[in-house]
Amino acid sequence: MGHLVSARLKVGVIGAGAMGASHVATLAAGVPSAEVTRVFDMDTARAKEVASSVGAEIADSADALVDGVDVDAVVIASPDFTHVALVLACLRVGKPVLCEKPLALSAEEAHSVVDAEVALGRRLVQVGFNRRFDPGFRDLKRSIDDGSLGEVRVLHGIHRNASSSTSTDDAGLVTGSMIHEFDTFRWLLDGEIVGIRVESPIVGGFRDPQVATLWTSGGQMITAEVFVNAGYGYDVRVEVVGTGGSATLEPRTPVVRRIAGSAGSMIGSDFVAHFIESYRLELAAWADAALTGTVVGASAWDGYVANLVAASGVRALGSGAREDVEVPERPGLYA
Repeated sequence: MGHLVSARLKVGVIGAGAMGASHVATLAAGVPSAEVTRVFDMDTARAKEVASSVGAEIADSADALVDGVDVDAVVIASPDFTHVALVLACLRVGKPVLCEKPLALSAEEAHSVVDAEVALGRRLVQVGFNRRFDPGFRDLKRSIDDGSLGEVRVLHGIHRNASSSTSTDDAGLVTGSMIHEFDTFRWLLDGEIVGIRVESPIVGGFRDPQVATLWTSGGQMITAEVFVNAGYGYDVRVEVVGTGGSATLEPRTPVVRRIAGSAGSMIGSDFVAHFIESYRLELAAWADAALTGTVVGASAWDGYVANLVAASGVRALGSGAREDVEVPERPGLYA
C-alpha cells in the first residue's frame, strides 16, 4: 500500500445491517480518500443490495474479504460476537481495521486483541467510539482541557434510545449501550474509572432504565442514565460541572415550531441520523490515518478498558454495591 496522496484506500465492509449500510454510504459519499470495494453479510441479498448501491462487489465470506487483494483496510459492523475473530484476522494479514463497538463481549476477549497488537509491534485497530469525533463532544472536551471550568468535579450523562433491538437484557444494556459512556468519560477526563455502581428502578423483568454512578482516578463523580426504550426518541446529553462553571452538551435543535398553543422541536429516533456527521468524521480520519500507516481514535486498549468497566458494571448490577474497576498497566504500544 503506497503513501501517494492520490491513492484511495480500498475498504471492505463486513456487515450490511443498519450500521454497516450507513458506513458504506458514508464512505462512498463523504470520504474522498476511500472507496468501498467489497461487502460481506451472511444475508447475501442484503450484501448485494448494499454493495451495488456504491459499485462494490460482494465477498464469498468474511475471511475472503479480509484476505482480498482489492481490500487495503476493513470496517467491521457485523454482530458483536463476531468482532474479536474478525479483528484478529485483520491483524494476521496486517490490515488496518475499524471495528464497531464493543471490541469484544468480554474483557478477556478484548485483551486477546491487545496481546496480538503488542506482539505485532504496531497498532492497526480503531474501535468505533464515534463520539470522540462528534463536534459537540470535541467542543465539550475543549471546555474541560482549557481550564475554564476550573477543577472538574461532577459529570452527568444521559443516553436514551426510542427503542432497542440490541440491548435486550440487563447485562446487555451495560455491555452494549452504556459502554459508550464508559469510553466517553475516560476520553473527556483523560482518566480512568475506578469504581462503578449500577441500579434500576425496575425490579422485575428487563431492568431498563439503568443509572450508574462512576468514580474516577481524578477524584470526580459521574452519573450516567441509560434508557434504551425511552419511547420518545434518541437523546444524548452531557453536563460537566467544575469549580469555575459548567458546560453542557445539548442536542442540536435548529427549528422550534410554535403551533396550537405549544412550542417544540422534533426529536429524532435514529442514532445513525443523530450522529451522522461524527460517523463521517470518524471514517474520514480513519481512512486518512490508514493511508499514512497511523491510527487515530479509540485504540484496542481503550476498547479493552471499556469492556473491563462494563464487566464491573454487570457485577454491580447484580450485587447492588459499588464494584472496583482495576485497570492493569497500559502497554507501551498505547502510551
